[in-house]
Amino acid sequence: MDITYLETERLTLRRFTSDDADLLIELDSDAAVMRYLTGGHPTAPDIVREQHLPNIIAGYERWRGDLGLFAAYEKDGGAFIGWFCLRPEPQGPLDEAELGYRLRQAAWGKGYATEVSRALLGRAFTRLGIRMVWAETMAVNHGSRNIMEKLGMTLTATILTPPDMEMVEGSEHGGVRYEITKEQWLQQ
Repeated sequence: MDITYLETERLTLRRFTSDDADLLIELDSDAAVMRYLTGGHPTAPDIVREQHLPNIIAGYERWRGDLGLFAAYEKDGGAFIGWFCLRPEPQGPLDEAELGYRLRQAAWGKGYATEVSRALLGRAFTRLGIRMVWAETMAVNHGSRNIMEKLGMTLTATILTPPDMEMVEGSEHGGVRYEITKEQWLQQ
């Protein structure tokens, strides 16, 4: 079975497998990567192995491999750089999907998030029957907000900080939600 999901100019996205736990553990152990998610605290390895990875893999079956969370690799050299997701809320409509990513520090500032996110929007709106894509981040996460704006996404809401994120730097400012519809994407 081909586990490749998407290719861009510089990256390949593929499905995660049960052998990929160490990649996720390493990514979630970097305090800078986790800054706006957990305040820099790592995800426990047993949580990754026993909960996160099985849920990621189950998503491929749930969404017929069309949606989910995908491992990203550089085409030149094959380095794992993180993951990207395009997936609906667990109980949400299938024509609305979340766009997200988590990248290693070594991949920051190279334009990968914008490159792959553009490709994912194209796939969502031309092949997958998605009518709206949304993304959320902390209000103080200016890097992610800039990417959302480069993609043509529009700020649609402010979000209260969930109780489990109140320890995160900047949590007092809450979060933001950006959206883009198929019609808006087609007009770009």
